[in-house]
Amino acid sequence: MIKVEHLTKYYGDFLAVDDLSFTIEEGHVYGFLGPNGAGKSTTMNILTGCLSATSGRVEIGGHDIFEEPGEAKHLIGYLPEQPPLYLSETPEEYLRFVGEAKGLRGGELTAQIEAVMEQVKIESVRHRRISTLSKGYRQRVGIAQALLGDPKVIILDEPTVGLDPIQIIEIRDLIRQLGQEHTVIFSSHILSEVQAICDKILIIAHGKLVAFDDADNLEQSLTGSAELRFTTDAAPDRVREILGGVDGLGEIRLESQPDGTVSGQCHAAGEDLRQVSRAIFFAFAGAGEALLELSLSRASLEDIFLELTEGEEPSPADNTEEEIA
Repeated sequence: MIKVEHLTKYYGDFLAVDDLSFTIEEGHVYGFLGPNGAGKSTTMNILTGCLSATSGRVEIGGHDIFEEPGEAKHLIGYLPEQPPLYLSETPEEYLRFVGEAKGLRGGELTAQIEAVMEQVKIESVRHRRISTLSKGYRQRVGIAQALLGDPKVIILDEPTVGLDPIQIIEIRDLIRQLGQEHTVIFSSHILSEVQAICDKILIIAHGKLVAFDDADNLEQSLTGSAELRFTTDAAPDRVREILGGVDGLGEIRLESQPDGTVSGQCHAAGEDLRQVSRAIFFAFAGAGEALLELSLSRASLEDIFLELTEGEEPSPADNTEEEIA
């Protein structure tokens, strides 16, 4: 559906996007994650044809966004971080204006306006001025305009910024519904949001793509992504003796507790965690020692994000990049 090859963007001497390449397939919700100044907004503006690239190639449904912008843009619905709403108009008036700009006319335009208003649930405010609507309803109007023209790809840049918790949940549910009929690219810096909504996740840092996979595979790809924690009343030397016979364990860290028990942590990267847990349980049982607690702690998306994006502090140019974009 979307193919990006060696995409690069300079602002003067500052490299905002550094040789990005990835492919977006049809029929999924993709999360696009990155810290401020990472190049997210610049990349999305290039994908939608709002910004030129220094070099590289972007294809939307087989059409080059730079050489065939009309054909490519026809396949895209875009909601920028700041929706381009006309506050003095009603949602119905605004959608009619946008639809006409997209080439819709007559009965087809009217039918699509009715369909997208129903889809995003703004029929009840269709005759109210946009200036009187809540932030949540304004975002719904913005998503509605992106849906006009029945695009195959919906690109949403930070669609939940500034919303209250209830509005965020409502927009999340709407994005899930959109993913059933469209390919959705959803940009956010809220990690839990991406984890709750998206099928696949792209992570960008310092202009480079540092990860592209589903959440489960990203967890497994991290060094020590799963940590086993346990509590026992066996002595530390005895614990090490018992666990020395269990395959698949990394470094074992033990700490004696005031109540006389010993708590421990160990990593089991790349192993069948259920089998390792069973092996630990039976090792203690076979040694005649009590295992009081055994639990598994997986890496969260936040852990993955921090591990993949940590590094040098963004330069001043990094911080201005999002404003430029």
